[in-house]
Amino acid sequence: MANISVQHLVKDFSRADHGTLQVIGDLTFDVRDGEFISILGPSGCGKSTLLSILAGLDQPSGGEILVNGKPLLRNGNQTKLGFVFQQPRLLNWRSVRRNVLLPLERSALSKEEQETLSSRYLELVRLNGFEDYFPLQLSGGMQARVAIARALAVDPDVLLMDEPFSSLDEINARKMRAELIRIWQETKKTIIFVTHDISEAVFLSNRLLVVTERPTRVFETLDIDVGYPRDYDDDRLFGLSKKVSRIFLTMEDRHDN
Repeated sequence: MANISVQHLVKDFSRADHGTLQVIGDLTFDVRDGEFISILGPSGCGKSTLLSILAGLDQPSGGEILVNGKPLLRNGNQTKLGFVFQQPRLLNWRSVRRNVLLPLERSALSKEEQETLSSRYLELVRLNGFEDYFPLQLSGGMQARVAIARALAVDPDVLLMDEPFSSLDEINARKMRAELIRIWQETKKTIIFVTHDISEAVFLSNRLLVVTERPTRVFETLDIDVGYPRDYDDDRLFGLSKKVSRIFLTMEDRHDN
């Protein structure tokens, strides 16, 4: 179980002129256990930086992240996180199975248990039969599936996803979005998904956060009250996408003024 509370998060970077660039400013939001939430904002606004902080790959300059009421970034927190990056970041000299096994190799699991887990998640992402292939033998969509299986192999409480389908053409991206919804429903994981694509965020999420340009803050929260499975031709999703577009225009007007 993972209920996440991000409270007044701040991230500053030092500049070459000895000044400070604030990328994230007083960012506050909650994520409920089992929720699929998208963080939607313009490119370069700090969304990837936020995920890096949530993953423990970077440190905030201020604020706090709580999981089930306990600080995420302190020793002793047992929350497990999986991360799917913009690019699959597979090791080309390792087979599909050995890429999925990578995060398990230093675990206390036996070799047999590791193999069982890798087979389970490769089957979940529908790559059974491709275990002995190498990344360069796979399509972009199949590589994305391997990356998802690798992130799931540690049985994470929270799956962090940083625009994982941005390099795919729209046909394959649509297929992968539908697959991701299926995987989410089967695993019941909490997913935090970062994107700048309005239709993608609306199609995937049951709630989305619209965030501002730097310094990143939540501008508006929107519930997507459309059941699954979803259809791109659904007028309700189209209407919600138009609503989000209007929110972006309002946000840009306020930023310019």
